Amino acid sequence: MTSPFDPADVTWSRVSTRLTAARLIPATITFAFPIVAGSVLAMTVSPWFWLLAGAFVLLLVWTAIVVPRQVRAIGYAEREDDLLIRKGILFRSLTVVPYGRMQYVDVEAGPLDRRLGLAKVQLHTASVGTDAQIPGLPPEEAARLRDRLASRGEARLAGL
Repeated sequence: MTSPFDPADVTWSRVSTRLTAARLIPATITFAFPIVAGSVLAMTVSPWFWLLAGAFVLLLVWTAIVVPRQVRAIGYAEREDDLLIRKGILFRSLTVVPYGRMQYVDVEAGPLDRRLGLAKVQLHTASVGTDAQIPGLPPEEAARLRDRLASRGEARLAGL
């Protein structure tokens, strides 16, 4: 029996493993402040603040375990008539975007993404609820995918 999240006739492309660092760096910065604050308060005010620092250390460790698995779960596949995007470990998701429904395709990269050599392809369709984005692509692959998806979308809209 095949899974609805893993069609049999599809070859999945994976995102870059550098996406793991792009997600862990902000998490580390976010958790660093309460860890440092809890440690300072534990040394100066009360030892009970070690619990605060320890809780955030555990959250950081959990994030460091989960994020690499989440990144490995992200994939995309180009088929003849549509693009498939899958993500998630516990809560899995498979998004199917027909090329004829695409209005435009964005390529985005923030400062950290550019530093790590990553980009995100964002697909815009007529449906507001479509969460069609592929993070963690090398810029060259993102540009290739953007051009390919745009040309396929135009061909489907023209009825070719």
